[in-house]
Amino acid sequence: MATLSAAAATVDGTGSRTLHANSPDSKKIVGVFYKANQYASLNPEFVGCAEAALGIRDWLESKGHQYIVTDDKEGPNCELEKHIHDMHVLITTPFHPVYVTAEKIKKAKNLQLLLTAGVGSDHVDLKAAADAGITVVEISGSNAVSVAEDELMRILILVRNFLPGYRQVIDGDWNVAGIAHRAYDLEGKTVGIIGAGRIGKLLLQRLKPFNCNLLYHDRLTISPELEKETGAKFEEDLDVILPKCDVVVINTPLTEKTRGMFDKERIGKLKKGVLIVNNARAAIMDTQAVVDACSSGHIAGSYDNYPIR
Repeated sequence: MATLSAAAATVDGTGSRTLHANSPDSKKIVGVFYKANQYASLNPEFVGCAEAALGIRDWLESKGHQYIVTDDKEGPNCELEKHIHDMHVLITTPFHPVYVTAEKIKKAKNLQLLLTAGVGSDHVDLKAAADAGITVVEISGSNAVSVAEDELMRILILVRNFLPGYRQVIDGDWNVAGIAHRAYDLEGKTVGIIGAGRIGKLLLQRLKPFNCNLLYHDRLTISPELEKETGAKFEEDLDVILPKCDVVVINTPLTEKTRGMFDKERIGKLKKGVLIVNNARAAIMDTQAVVDACSSGHIAGSYDNYPIR
């Protein structure tokens, strides 16, 4: 975002819309974030909401830019639609995404930059953006620690059968056997990490003290030093790693290759009673296949993070 301090746009020979520094032109920047309401003032570091607007309003306006912030992004009469035709920059997040379709891109004649304040660009029609010469960027690694810690929490919740126990307490019940018959130790379990990028590597490090058997699958191997530190073993073939795992954690990005990657056939290769944590995108899973496998008991528990789109 630093280049927005004084930027102008040109269209180069390839059709790209580019931002240039050292120009006095003011830019119209639209940010779309969820409303925090009464929670906005409780934490000064809670900047990812509409009220705090990423904490960059003063800086942008001091450079002469117009900064419009809203949470209203759905429907033909929403606030976002009022600004699509003349905005230069759109900022959105994975937690309250604007689905930037080819139709929206066609309307956005001045749009030069699509910025995800987070990780993942699957809410953007990347081909349409590329064809229009729009730059698409995200903040890689910005929440890697948070996601890795969240995944560890979800693993423990599933392994220890926590949620049914919580519901018992809320309902005033006390049936120990109803919980304990499938509450286990994480120690000694085999955990498979599908996608060992920034988040996957951090999760491997956090799982090491639990004395798990750690496996991982990715296009590339992690460093020999990290393999030695964590004891993690690489498996090149996804269909070979899956039957070995008591817990499967999915960290792959959503692409045309990974969309529907866990279909009925692949889910059938999982160990009976497997636990799944999908902190990537829901569309990586065949929803109906997951529902059926949970109903039959083939999948004993599943946490899914992001909605399908």
